[in-house]
Amino acid sequence: MMLALRPWLEAFGHFVRTPTLGRRIASLLALAIVLLLAINIAVFVMIRRTAEFNDTVEHAQQVRFTAREILTRLVDAETGQRGFMLTARPEYLSVHDEAIQAMPDLFNELNALTEGDSDLQPRVERIRDLSDRRLDVMERSIVLARTGRIGEAVSVIRAGQGKALMDAMRAEIAAIDEVQATRLQFRRRQSEWAGGVTVLANALGALLIIILAAASAWLIRRYVIEIQAARSAVDRLNAGLEHQVRHRTADLTRANEEIQRFAYIVSHDLRAPLVNVMGYTSELEQAGKVLERQVAAIEARAPKAVDPEAVVAVREDVPEAIGFIRTSTEKMDRLINAILKLSREGRRNLVPEHLDMVSMVQKIADSVRHQTEAASAEIIIEPLPPMESDRLSVEQIFGNLVDNAVKYLDHGRPGRIVVSGEERGGDVVYRVADNGRGVSDRDHERIFELFRRSGRQDRPGEGLGLAFVRNSVRRLGGEITLESELGKGSTFILKFPKRLMLADAGDLA
Repeated sequence: MMLALRPWLEAFGHFVRTPTLGRRIASLLALAIVLLLAINIAVFVMIRRTAEFNDTVEHAQQVRFTAREILTRLVDAETGQRGFMLTARPEYLSVHDEAIQAMPDLFNELNALTEGDSDLQPRVERIRDLSDRRLDVMERSIVLARTGRIGEAVSVIRAGQGKALMDAMRAEIAAIDEVQATRLQFRRRQSEWAGGVTVLANALGALLIIILAAASAWLIRRYVIEIQAARSAVDRLNAGLEHQVRHRTADLTRANEEIQRFAYIVSHDLRAPLVNVMGYTSELEQAGKVLERQVAAIEARAPKAVDPEAVVAVREDVPEAIGFIRTSTEKMDRLINAILKLSREGRRNLVPEHLDMVSMVQKIADSVRHQTEAASAEIIIEPLPPMESDRLSVEQIFGNLVDNAVKYLDHGRPGRIVVSGEERGGDVVYRVADNGRGVSDRDHERIFELFRRSGRQDRPGEGLGLAFVRNSVRRLGGEITLESELGKGSTFILKFPKRLMLADAGDLA
């Protein structure tokens, strides 16, 4: 991980140490980002404070509302009590009973709201105590009234204990309101201060960002002016360079054409003496047969008259020499034909057309079916993406690769050749894989050279097929690579553009 980051860190360190316009602009942008981050943090803190203040206000309102609700329920209970005392009608007690039933839930809610609050919790306990005592006074008066002792019940009410208890409760509730109001006022001042600081920070940050933007604009303007000046200089250089490139390209084109013509002429001129050599070799072979018959006739008439060395020369040395000459001339003929083929292919115009690759490769596989059946091998053709290219060149490329795979199958195991492909962006990639002999690592590039082969030379060939394939692939704007392991097989990977652009197609060299 560190090794992968090292080049990046070195480049970054060089960028930081080098005083350039880009570094200044990057510094200003980094400072602007820091300011924006600081403003965002300030706004976030303000939002949190506002949310906390809102929670505090809501909590205070709930405390005050619950305390007021308890007082209201006690007043409702008093109302029911007095109605019963005045009328002796039991339905008034329903209001009283309903208010009493609601009291425990209200006190539980108030306790939960003020739990852990050292200022409010004692007052809540005091309110609970006063409420219980007030309810007890009301209960005594109601019991006396129910038993017919109205006078005693009225005496309990006139004693004023109930009023004193209610006044004390109102005082406690007012004290709770005062504590909450004081807290809210303190929190409000804190929120206002934080809001002011946030507004000031935002204003200052905005001002600094405007200054940084102005500085960046000035630097960019100067940078654009410098770029325009440099571009003008580059344009002037390019004008001269393009002229040189065109001139040298024309020279290279002429040189390439001359090389092709030279190869064609040399190959053509070599063929004439080669034909003569092959013809005279045939005549020598016939002459040798005549001499051999003559020697045989002399041996039949006078065996001792024939020199044994002459017999060996006629019957062994001359045929052997003629065989060597014939083998060499045949090999030279194949080499000359290969050179002529390369020369002709380099002069041929490419014609792009839509290619059904599955159909094309299938025809190639059918053409070597007799060889694969004899070797107990199979050729598997997977779905292949189509492309637009030169048909003859593509057929020759895949034909050579399939022939090569069949030629170098390992007869120690069933042969398997797989042709697959896929689209990759604007390119198509094909693979011709086999489980044959494989190629040693040191020969992965060598096999693409002219007249170079790898491994045991027990198969016919002159080492031209893969060189022709690579040159053809390059002429079509593609590339070919090899993945192979000795004894396990080889995979040739072909990469072509989906559409052949004639301007990009190279010349076969």
